[in-house]
Amino acid sequence: MNAPATSLGDQAGERIALFGGIYNNHIALAALLEETARRGIANVYCLGDLGGFGPHPDKVFPILRDAGVKTMQGNYDNSVGHDKADCQCGYTDPRDNYFARLSYQYTHRNTSLENKAWMRTLPDRFDFMLGGARVRLCHGSPRAMNEFLWETTTSEAFLERLCSDCDADVIVATHTGLHWTRRLSSGRHFVNCGVIGRPANDGTQRVWFCVLQAAGGQDVRVEFVPLAYDHERLAAEMRSERLPEEFIQTIETGWWTTCLEVLPGKERARGRF
Repeated sequence: MNAPATSLGDQAGERIALFGGIYNNHIALAALLEETARRGIANVYCLGDLGGFGPHPDKVFPILRDAGVKTMQGNYDNSVGHDKADCQCGYTDPRDNYFARLSYQYTHRNTSLENKAWMRTLPDRFDFMLGGARVRLCHGSPRAMNEFLWETTTSEAFLERLCSDCDADVIVATHTGLHWTRRLSSGRHFVNCGVIGRPANDGTQRVWFCVLQAAGGQDVRVEFVPLAYDHERLAAEMRSERLPEEFIQTIETGWWTTCLEVLPGKERARGRF
């Protein structure tokens, strides 16, 4: 059973920062909080998937809590917190399943009981007002925590229906690892805020987060922010933990090497593999 949703009412200020997929990358998380502080953004949201892929899961939790990051539950957090058998990603390719299993088992094994208990308390969505816009934050989609919504395969009609079903002017999700946004003909927005745990399969080591700003009435302005961090330090920590070289190669080169089966053809064609 998922944790309950949280309604936050009106958010203080006109800007918020959003990100997903920490994937144990505590170094990028610290860099993001430095950048949001530099920009004067007080309200910061994590849309889930705290673990997976990277090293030292328990280093993420004190950073989130000390900074007061509003954090929701992704499929990874739901699985780790409830001691489930896998990450609920739904891979079927044998190679992808192999690496997904390694990633999940490492994170589950190295997450403390205290932090597993905390993940069980996290809500599965946030609802609030930003200016005059009704905002819904979710992990995969408003329909399912582990639903993949891709830029090239998700229709406007479907996104309009999601907005109507959850009575939102703006939906923000993550889960896919690739940031994108679409302004709908109704004036509503769908946003994938990206992830900070690994690059966006673009051949650079940077990662991405999103800033959402009230723009008058029910409108918002969407800005994607590239984030540099000490990726060499992360790669060294991954090697010391004996994580797969395929994972480390992604951090060092910016190209995804694993868990590629879920990518639609156009998204996959942008990568190296």
